Amino acid sequence: MKFKAFLTENGVILLERRFIPALEKMGKICHVYLTKDHTFFLHNLLTNDGVQSIAQFRKDALFSDYRISSQNEDRIGFSLDLSLLLRALRSAAAISSAMDRLQIKLVKKLPPNSTTPMPFLTFETKGYASAVIQDIPISKPLSRSQVLELQTALDDAQELPRTLVGVSELDRMLHFVEKMKQLGDVMGVEIGKNGELGLKVSSSLVTLGAEFKRLMIVGEDNEDSNGDNGMNVLVSMKHFVKCLQCHLAKPDCAFYGVGSQSGSLTVVFQFFVPGSRQTDKSISFHCRLPLLDPGS
Repeated sequence: MKFKAFLTENGVILLERRFIPALEKMGKICHVYLTKDHTFFLHNLLTNDGVQSIAQFRKDALFSDYRISSQNEDRIGFSLDLSLLLRALRSAAAISSAMDRLQIKLVKKLPPNSTTPMPFLTFETKGYASAVIQDIPISKPLSRSQVLELQTALDDAQELPRTLVGVSELDRMLHFVEKMKQLGDVMGVEIGKNGELGLKVSSSLVTLGAEFKRLMIVGEDNEDSNGDNGMNVLVSMKHFVKCLQCHLAKPDCAFYGVGSQSGSLTVVFQFFVPGSRQTDKSISFHCRLPLLDPGS
């Protein structure tokens, strides 16, 4: 299997300043999944343990001269430490002002004091007078069956709720949740069929809530509802707070909805093309939070 590409200046900015800091909050280790047309950063898709996050980039959003080949239909998957990736990106950005000279590729090398070659994601930065190579250790690339399992999990995770309500007041949302998280471990989320989003947390002494009204509605308005008030679900406060850390990626809006099988709360982050109100279709990012049993 082979992968080689050049990270563009825009790609470095997207990853270093926005997405990797956000993804690192979801978990230190994640899967990187490379296909002919897209690059994915995936959390918890194979374990179903905790918050699932799916960040997807069209190849030209990050790379130029993108080349990939493998016996798994030109698909390559592996896991890595995001903190090491972020460090390499920051170091490369500091070394070279010409970001189109930052090459990234998969290699096998012999580590010090070892007789077995190991896989690495290598960054090669060429400055005006020098070249710097940084090797990030990665897991053994996924086998054919593991790639198929990951692709199947990704296909399932890409199914979005039929109805979503959008919140553009992201700072206000963060402000409320910062106050709420001290009161309890469970967050109640209500999604009204007329474009409302309610948040509620209770302790033995007090109940605190926040409500967002007249929100944008995307999709159908005939989602199965709990009475006339829409969907009412419970999620872990820890999971909800972790999901909001994705705001480090600087989305312009966040949409909330409950999956068609009522198994998760889905949060879809929307990004606009800079200087416009048009959705940037080269990037997608969403999280799925497992629901809690009301009787538990």
